Amino acid sequence: MPGTPRPCEGASQARRFPEALISRQDTAAFRRSLLRWYRRHGRDLPWRQTRDPYVILVSEVMLQQTQVASVIPYYNEWLRRFPDLAALATASESNVLQAWQGLGYYARARNLRAAARAVQDRHDGRFPRDPDTIRELPGVGRYTANAVVSFAFDRSVPIVEANTARVLARLFDVRTPIDQSSGRTALWDHATSLIPKTSSRTFNSALIDLGALICLPRPKCGVCPVKKFCGATNPELLPRKKQRPPLKNLTESHAFVIRRDRILLEQSGGRWRGMWILPPLRLRAPKRRPIHTSTFPFTHHRVTLRVFRKVPYKIDNDRQRWFPIRALGSIPLPSPHRRALVALLRSNVETFPYDSF
Repeated sequence: MPGTPRPCEGASQARRFPEALISRQDTAAFRRSLLRWYRRHGRDLPWRQTRDPYVILVSEVMLQQTQVASVIPYYNEWLRRFPDLAALATASESNVLQAWQGLGYYARARNLRAAARAVQDRHDGRFPRDPDTIRELPGVGRYTANAVVSFAFDRSVPIVEANTARVLARLFDVRTPIDQSSGRTALWDHATSLIPKTSSRTFNSALIDLGALICLPRPKCGVCPVKKFCGATNPELLPRKKQRPPLKNLTESHAFVIRRDRILLEQSGGRWRGMWILPPLRLRAPKRRPIHTSTFPFTHHRVTLRVFRKVPYKIDNDRQRWFPIRALGSIPLPSPHRRALVALLRSNVETFPYDSF
């Protein structure tokens, strides 16, 4: 039938497992096959060279909704600026947001700083070793807490994130949408059934890499080291998720106000709280054409950013401030507004040299 994925190589002969647990013998064989592959093909990632729970927390938070290749330079620079909990706990929110800019989802940065301060205040600067206690830190859920105790302390706890969810859904042929409560519960139960009593750090890393390198949205079943254990007939159809609502289109209008070598910005109190943006136009946007237009996705929205030149312009609230253009590289700016500023300033090079921004 056209459009129907063919079963993976070996899937038709795959042993079918119940939705409960693989047998003890199969579980042991699965682990051996997976770890044998991981020793040869596992990724050499910087956060796998440490047992420092703070460093591992940083990596896990950065990896939420962000690709590994994009995270690595931010991770290295973050640890240069905030090498330990104390450094992050005492840093200003502005410096933290500036270090994070470009990664998106800035609540993650604010929560990291809040978590560092909580460890300093509640635990005398010593990172807790219990996952339930770690989950009390701002912005930390079950996966992140388990990842920290597994990778830092080698605790035998399961982890379920995007890569392992895909592996588990196919291995156990989970037909329930994994973004429903029952589907999430099934994945955690299956992950628990597989976790070894020792060396969970290595096993969980191997399971993540299997999902990241082999058990992809378009799986490479022909080279999968554990394909004989897979319960899915059509792995490309798993995991299932609820149908998402369509993206809503929003239009946001902002002002471009430049005076000699200074530019007017406003500190956001909304989506990019604490960061500096072009001043919003709160009334109806001008009828003339904008001098810059761009679009960007944001969670459940697609936003069209329109920027209008405003001369003259009077500061209308205490969140607005003039900045020297040469200082823009040192303040936190969300990526869409930074890109707009770069484009607009380059078009005004006769007024000021903007090569430092």
